[in-house]
Amino acid sequence: MPERGSGRGPSGAMPVVVEDVGSGPALILLHGLAGSTRWWARNIPELSRSFRVLAIDLPGFGSSRGHRRFDLDEVGAGIAGTMDRLEIERASVIGHSMGGLIAGGLAADHPGRVERLVLVDAAFLSLGWTATQFLTGPATTLRRTAPSLLPVLIADSLRAGPIRLADAGIQLLRADWRRQLPRISAPTLVLWGEHDAICPPAIGRAIVELIPDARLQTIDGGAHNPMWEQPESFTAAGLDFLGTVGDGRPIEKED
Repeated sequence: MPERGSGRGPSGAMPVVVEDVGSGPALILLHGLAGSTRWWARNIPELSRSFRVLAIDLPGFGSSRGHRRFDLDEVGAGIAGTMDRLEIERASVIGHSMGGLIAGGLAADHPGRVERLVLVDAAFLSLGWTATQFLTGPATTLRRTAPSLLPVLIADSLRAGPIRLADAGIQLLRADWRRQLPRISAPTLVLWGEHDAICPPAIGRAIVELIPDARLQTIDGGAHNPMWEQPESFTAAGLDFLGTVGDGRPIEKED
């Protein structure tokens, strides 16, 4: 997939827009740790019928792996810079896992840039993560991961490399952004796989308590990657919250 643009944060971190498809209101997709835009492959076709979808590879991952070190504190500014370069004033944002943490930070620090926010199994680990999840979560979730995702997961992990994965993982473990969540003013949907053992549902419940007017929705049968494991349910929930139905028409409001 060709690179469609990039934005530079204060330290030179450059998110790469790998897909820019569809038309309508802008919708940005942010992947998780060891991920890439390919993790949204089962959702983009339907989402792009209603939105201009911009799927981003975060600095150090996917097609942006050759750029400077991933910096969790500065990547949000890089995304805002990408929006400036593409002349996008406001966008809705869907972020998964680490990407959910970043999406929440973007909405808190740049409230004028985020129209609506969807946090998917977001890695706010300080809100409910324990040593038990560190020891058992990945293995438990791996057993529930769709076999078709495993080659993508392995390839993306190898592309990022163990040093970058460890560095980003340590940054996630140290991040305590609970003070930022109450500053989010965008309408927020917290989507969670019911069987997630990496970011347990307790984190989703804690997020909803901290973000004004946020609501939690569980994806039945989903684990840590519900957008891939249950793509139809996931995409339908996202489109309903973002204000459209599957064929791109606005949802009709009852009088």
